[in-house]
Amino acid sequence: MRLFVTGAAGFIGSNYVRHVLATTDNAITAFDALTYAGNLDNLRSLDDNPRFTFVKGDICDREAVTAAMAGHDAIVHFAAESHVDRSIVDPDAFIRTNCDGTNVMCDVARQFEVERFLHVSTDEVYGSIEEGSFTESDPLDPRSPYSASKASSDLIARAHYVTHELPVLITRSSNNYGPYQFPEKIVPLFATNLLDGHKVPVYGDGLNVRDWCFVADNCAAIDLVLRKGTVGEIYNIGADNELTNRELTDAILGLLGCDESMVEYVADRLGHDRRYSIDTSKVCSLGWSPRRQFDEALEETIAWYRDNRWWWEPLESGCR
Repeated sequence: MRLFVTGAAGFIGSNYVRHVLATTDNAITAFDALTYAGNLDNLRSLDDNPRFTFVKGDICDREAVTAAMAGHDAIVHFAAESHVDRSIVDPDAFIRTNCDGTNVMCDVARQFEVERFLHVSTDEVYGSIEEGSFTESDPLDPRSPYSASKASSDLIARAHYVTHELPVLITRSSNNYGPYQFPEKIVPLFATNLLDGHKVPVYGDGLNVRDWCFVADNCAAIDLVLRKGTVGEIYNIGADNELTNRELTDAILGLLGCDESMVEYVADRLGHDRRYSIDTSKVCSLGWSPRRQFDEALEETIAWYRDNRWWWEPLESGCR
């Protein structure tokens, strides 16, 4: 099978590309615009792999997408603007990439009659929940420009399935962590700050809750949905590792030998959702379960940032 993977130079996309090349005989075309979070260093180790091809391109550019997608069997669509804080400051970029770009991808894929189109989304489209967990059939209630643009892109992909029978599948993942994550997100931001002797900024009271899924586990789930999921269906992906931001902060402090003095409480983010939680029984019914324990995988992740300054030091100036 030939896969066309958008956003393949980003965090989850690059981890997915490595997962597929290591576990299957599929060939991959990696398609990425190389904006600030798209980094060719994420794919550096794959340059000599005969099953890997990189094409620079923007998902909003219909001609570029058409030229690059021809001849592929399936699409895995990661490409998106993804940082909530940036969406509050510059929502236009999120609407353009996440909505217009997804529409272009779906429309071109329909014309090529691809076998499968997997659209990668987020648990943030459901909004906040005080108790229990969201299932795939729950209504969407996005509360930031980012999550609203992702909810819209889900519906765009869904509309192409209903109207044109494009074979769409959708995954909605909880918060990911792992190597190659751009250091504006909490785990790499806090790790790199502490490694450089800087304090870490905790929003509000630090009690907002997120479920943390190791990126390799998410990639395995996404690939399983691509191969065995039912077309037209949505699959939540999470690891049942719910932590407050303060609990996560304490874990990172401990791994780097730092104490409370390195924490700085800052004004809460606008529209900051209190708790995300998703029911993952549907994807588990396909035979998936997270393989990595949180404590072990977090320690491995922090060690990766400690050992790979060459990767993150050129990026950190735009994250503090």
